[in-house]
Amino acid sequence: MMAVGPPTSTSIFCSLGSPDVDALLAEAPVVELGAGDVAGPAQLAEACLLVVESGLALIRSRQPGTFREVVVCHAGPGAVLLPPRAGEVVATLVPTRVTLLTPGLRDRLLQIPDAAALLFDALAATIRQKHRTIAALAWPHHLDRVRAKLLQLAAEHGVVGRDGIRLDLPLTHALLAEMTGSARETVTRAIDDLQEEGLVVRRGRTYRLAVDPNDL
Repeated sequence: MMAVGPPTSTSIFCSLGSPDVDALLAEAPVVELGAGDVAGPAQLAEACLLVVESGLALIRSRQPGTFREVVVCHAGPGAVLLPPRAGEVVATLVPTRVTLLTPGLRDRLLQIPDAAALLFDALAATIRQKHRTIAALAWPHHLDRVRAKLLQLAAEHGVVGRDGIRLDLPLTHALLAEMTGSARETVTRAIDDLQEEGLVVRRGRTYRLAVDPNDL
């Protein structure tokens, strides 16, 4: 269920310690999404930018003329997203809190140089993620796409441990299929192959990747 919560200090601006920025952000509406919730364009119409405060938000897009959906972006705390347009929704895997920046708030933040720089850096990080997502989808073989996506998720959302990187996300084969442009059955075969390869150790819906964090 989606609920509007009280304003909060956004994670990308909290390092500034600026009373002017804090005063502006106190005006920003905040949306609370439970695990598995979705919010479409109508529900987020007042926002021109979304700042993820906690949790994990996905932008899911439905391909025209089909029932097939693809995840075009995933964002954790501190990430900045464009709001969904027609045919897209924001979906969540875990409880997620999002600050909505309206055009007026965005313009006033851009007048504060330090805040503008942080906003630029956050948007640049989102663009870099898009580049990596496109590169992963360019692999001709589904096994390579799934491998590339898991490594990307590990780099952006993983928890480093002694024996690799743990993904504490409820990643179903269906969701990985949406992230890689593959069929669910194809993803299942790819995960089996990656486990035999020794890259992936699966426990329920969570994964551990046997990789050196420095290689990501």
